[in-house]
Amino acid sequence: MLKMRLRAGVLAIAFAMTIDLAMTPGLARGGSGAEIDRDVDGALASMYTAVPNSRQLGSQAKGVLVFPSIVKAGFLFGAQYGEGALRQRGKTVGYYSTAAASYGLQAGAQKFGYALFFMSDSAISYLNSSGGFELGVGPSIVVLDQGKARALTSTTMQNDIYAIFFDQRGLMAGMGLQGSKISRMDR
Repeated sequence: MLKMRLRAGVLAIAFAMTIDLAMTPGLARGGSGAEIDRDVDGALASMYTAVPNSRQLGSQAKGVLVFPSIVKAGFLFGAQYGEGALRQRGKTVGYYSTAAASYGLQAGAQKFGYALFFMSDSAISYLNSSGGFELGVGPSIVVLDQGKARALTSTTMQNDIYAIFFDQRGLMAGMGLQGSKISRMDR
């Protein structure tokens, strides 16, 4: 009986958080190109302030793919979705979506953003030529937390792609890109 109540309580909390996050303005929900660009501008400004070395990383990158708002929710089965833009030399050159599904011990909901810094021409080429870029397959990716990003210098940047997460909110443990698929959108 206690197990049943505990499961019901966890499910109720996860459902309530999912509804709360879904009702939050500015979440990724199929916005127009102009809306995505506005959200990307705000996300970059926020990330550059919170993680100052990310600005240097951005200035040296061949392209920056920014997903300002990704919603992740789950109870045993989970899913996440968000939309963003690829910037090269400060201009949007394409719009992308990211989606993932998962199964396992999980409950809750979370909202976050991330930016992928493409440091080589071959990494940008892989993104442009793949029908659906799968993170964890292809060019090497280094996920930087805010502490590691602060310690990054031009002499330590040796990888194809760097990922920085920002603006995390919600109640779901763990963060990973493995299995996420990025697809180009027409806008």
